[in-house]
Amino acid sequence: MCGVVGIFDIRGLSEIDRSLLSRMNESQFHRGPDEGGLHTEPGLGFGHRRLSIIDLSSGQQPMHSQDGNVVLTYNGEVYNFPELRLELEALGYGFRTHCDTEVILYAWQAWGEACVERLRGMFAFAIWDRVKQTLFLARDRLGVKPLFYAELPNGHFIFGSELKALTQHPLLPKDPDPTAIEDYFSFGYIPDPKTIYRGVYKLEPGYCLTIKRGDVNFRPKQYWDVTFKPVANVNAVEAGEELVSRLREAVKIRMVADVPLGAFLSGGVDSSGVVALMAGLSDDPVNTCSISFGDPKFNESEFAARVAERYHTAHRVEQVDPDDFSLIEQLAGLYDEPYADSSALPTYRVCELAKKQVTVVLSGDGGDENLAGYRRYRWHTYEERMRSILPDALRMPLFSTLGKVYPKLDWAPKVFRAKTTLESIGRDSMAGYFHSVSVLPNAMRAELFSERLKRDLQGYQAVEVFHRYRETAPDDPLSMVQYLDLKTYLVGDILTKVDRASMAHALEVRVPLLDHKLVEWMATLPPDLKLKGREGKYVFKKALEPYLPYDILYRPKMGFSVPLSAWFRGPLKQRVRDTLLGDTLQNTGWFDSGYLQHIVSQHQSGLRDYSAPIWSLLMFEAFLRNNLVG
Repeated sequence: MCGVVGIFDIRGLSEIDRSLLSRMNESQFHRGPDEGGLHTEPGLGFGHRRLSIIDLSSGQQPMHSQDGNVVLTYNGEVYNFPELRLELEALGYGFRTHCDTEVILYAWQAWGEACVERLRGMFAFAIWDRVKQTLFLARDRLGVKPLFYAELPNGHFIFGSELKALTQHPLLPKDPDPTAIEDYFSFGYIPDPKTIYRGVYKLEPGYCLTIKRGDVNFRPKQYWDVTFKPVANVNAVEAGEELVSRLREAVKIRMVADVPLGAFLSGGVDSSGVVALMAGLSDDPVNTCSISFGDPKFNESEFAARVAERYHTAHRVEQVDPDDFSLIEQLAGLYDEPYADSSALPTYRVCELAKKQVTVVLSGDGGDENLAGYRRYRWHTYEERMRSILPDALRMPLFSTLGKVYPKLDWAPKVFRAKTTLESIGRDSMAGYFHSVSVLPNAMRAELFSERLKRDLQGYQAVEVFHRYRETAPDDPLSMVQYLDLKTYLVGDILTKVDRASMAHALEVRVPLLDHKLVEWMATLPPDLKLKGREGKYVFKKALEPYLPYDILYRPKMGFSVPLSAWFRGPLKQRVRDTLLGDTLQNTGWFDSGYLQHIVSQHQSGLRDYSAPIWSLLMFEAFLRNNLVG
């Protein structure tokens, strides 16, 4: 994996400040500690930090075509580059290296913008074509690799793999976007294409951007989307066999590397399945790693150990301190904008552990979104049945009223915690799902936000993030929420978490379950093969029965959780009070001080579980202090 940066003068041929370009590039040193390179010419500057994975002795970047007309800076891996190379050689292109970087160069020269449609892998890159006077940027279909960009007041266009590279530029306005604040406290992250800063954007997955010198009216263009079109009368056994076969091929092409390679092994279905297939494709023991927690409610290490023993992997496990909250401050610098998934803590630790053994790991990310593994999918389908039974005119006012009057029983057994479900059924399908996944629901955000912030929002609500996809989302209830998660949660939360945590340790993570050909095929599976009754990932689990023990396949999902609620009543009790009631949040003018006091007192007294809102506020305050205060 690597880091890319660039400066492009849209309007002219101004001299690029090479020292500034270097500072932007070096801010991402962690992404590529092996080598660094710069290229400048009138009106253009590219930078690159390299983590060497394939063809270690060559492949330096920015890379130039043999005729000198095209320059590329690239982050990622294109797994079908050998086939593309043969095709390009047949067209007359000669190669000096054995890496995928050079293949992208000549793919651009041969096919122009359409080159991106031929690439199979994870990538974010920029190409400068001197003959066409054109800058071309592209991001992979699922958003495994990030790319940020902004247009500056002086007409320069800047981009980078991380937001921190852009904030090195002194002309970048760092004005917080009020709608991004609303989005953050709804989702726990800021969904693409926004960032926390007004006028700074993420290039969305499956999009490219072409800028011709002199043309200031450029816009990103979508080149790929997943289409959920289930095939009728699919045989479950045959579908399972094909799923494993397709996944095996996706795993195989991701095991090519000139550096040590391994896998994350959590003990869950997806990572265990990936490891099982890797073991069948490797002559040597697979390197695997996992972390354990002292609290059995959060500990999956025993299941990981059983898979490791079955497949004779070179397994490494380390226990994480149950009070491992020392990273809180560091995470704010890692993510560059507010980010509130607390599983970033153990993810950082497992990447740290993996790097002791390997430079490349395969992960099981993407299985839940593609094969309906989340419990919330099951609840959404239950709610949809209720929506279909009662007419809107009766259902919406009835369940909205029930949701309002039903108490919030955080302390009670789950069977009695029906408030969120009642409130969701009182909304339409998309708004109901938004309510289910919100970190702070509408009513809580209304109390948390000050009157000033509400005025700045001008009526904007974060549910509009979902509404962007009304025209393209499938009609089937399960497929719809899977599609929404692929567009929002997967890229904004899961892949962001893994990219930053792994890149902080110069570790490359490859994601076979997000191979776009596999994703396209899985989208054709009937919904009842993904979620059958109460069983998510049904067809996948059935297909993996010959490979994994029954209790690993069918045990309740755990996930990478951390004991926030106990932290905030115990060792972090004073820190919570100091942060939520301190000057940094108060001085923004965005929050209601009385409601902040309410959150702290109610949680620490044990009357309510406000751990998710508190964590969101802690991370927001840390972002402010690291980026906007002082």
